[in-house]
Amino acid sequence: MTTPRPLAAVPTLPARRTRWTDAELMREEFPPPKWAVPGLLAEGLNLLAGAPKLGKSWLSLGLGADIANGDQVLGSIEVERGPVLYCALEDTGRRLQRRRRQMLAAGGRAAPLLTLETACPTMTNGGDAVLVEWLEENPHARLVIIDTYEKMRGSDASGMSAYAGDYAAAGRFKQLADHYSVPFLLIHHVRKQGAEDWQNLVSGTNGLTGAVDATLVLERGRGQADGVLHVTGRDVEESDYAMSFDATAGRWTKLDGPAADHLVGDTRAQILRLLRDHGPLTPKAIADALDANPGTIRQTCKRMGDAGQLARTVDGIYSAPGASDTGTTPPLSHLSPVSPQAADQPDSE
Repeated sequence: MTTPRPLAAVPTLPARRTRWTDAELMREEFPPPKWAVPGLLAEGLNLLAGAPKLGKSWLSLGLGADIANGDQVLGSIEVERGPVLYCALEDTGRRLQRRRRQMLAAGGRAAPLLTLETACPTMTNGGDAVLVEWLEENPHARLVIIDTYEKMRGSDASGMSAYAGDYAAAGRFKQLADHYSVPFLLIHHVRKQGAEDWQNLVSGTNGLTGAVDATLVLERGRGQADGVLHVTGRDVEESDYAMSFDATAGRWTKLDGPAADHLVGDTRAQILRLLRDHGPLTPKAIADALDANPGTIRQTCKRMGDAGQLARTVDGIYSAPGASDTGTTPPLSHLSPVSPQAADQPDSE
């Protein structure tokens, strides 16, 4: 069991400038935001939610080790090296050691700048002092990970609404993230029931997602991907990333190309790639290019159009989502055929 540390009072944070005239604001030179992972995790408060046993902790631990070493994150994203604090509050030292040994055995590197913590008070009971202590000792910190948010959140004030409680709880982390200009990542859970909008999957009220600067949701994938990472926020561009998980290495990797290409079956993925390369086509032209059964391709295109995976004109011409129809179609090259099973049977949902 971790020996409890004596807690110091949280120092009073110096005031930040919060008011300008319009002319003063235009003259002000603000430093660029710090990124733990460029395009994905910026300074401020970030929330990552996912279902239990989906691999959130593997993802968090991998992010921490890679950033602490300055290694590529998710197999392809360059990051700046620096200290990382990973509060694994649902784990033991033995479990963390086993996971790190598994990562190292699969080719990972030891991470001297990664601090691992398994016990921390809640934010309303001194946990903020623990975070401040580490941040003061590591002025070049790149990331703080809280796994999980619920373990460190703390209690709400008496009489506070659920929305106000969620907003205030997240705000305690955000105050530290903003003051130290360090990205914070809170690991959280999703609801048991589904939702059409992935942002509504996050457990809790809108007070939580409203208080954070960026929301990330990891969902189980379909087809060729093990998961899809949805991202939106104030400083990040809204995107979906197809993800693959190597259970042997305990490592998540971001797959190349649009997420839609990896979340569908092989036949649909080939149709999407063809339309992106060659522009709008009829089902017959698609079938000829893929050397596939015309009936199967026609049925698959219709289903993809109904699902919003393809755009369809009144003339029955299909194109990849977001592609513009210039009225010209480049010559087709004869692509490799789809699998015999896909050519002989209707596309599976």
